[in-house]
Amino acid sequence: MKEQVLKAMKEAGKPVSAGDITKILNADRKEVDKAFAELKKEGAIVSPVRCKWAPAE
Repeated sequence: MKEQVLKAMKEAGKPVSAGDITKILNADRKEVDKAFAELKKEGAIVSPVRCKWAPAE
């Protein structure tokens, strides 16, 4: 799921929310939230805008 979330973020080309990713992937919100938490812990995503996330450069 983490890879799918990162791929969807890169394809979006702009900061997105967990809700946006849930809609794009047509996935369960709990799974997306779990992937977001893991990605944040790893430093793979950053929050350039409040409540929005983007892949870390």
